[in-house]
Amino acid sequence: MIIEDAVALGQQALWTSLLCGGPLLLTALVVGTLVSLLQAVTQIQEMTLVFVPKMLAVFAVAGLSGSWILSVLVDFAESTYAEIGQLGI
Repeated sequence: MIIEDAVALGQQALWTSLLCGGPLLLTALVVGTLVSLLQAVTQIQEMTLVFVPKMLAVFAVAGLSGSWILSVLVDFAESTYAEIGQLGI
């Protein structure tokens, strides 16, 4: 395996992890910001008010996008195994 192949595989792995984790992290970010804004406006400082809505939203997005995330991971695994087979490692 030459350096260019290793770098390309690393880039593909990073892109795949961004695609798989991005929707969940973006959901947590948006819900956390909205809840923090609500807390600042109403001056309610309750820790469960931050945690529970964020957890429910992330679970909902994971449930809705789970099949897509799995297909992205399977495509990455198949392409990686195909590249390894071509390199003769």
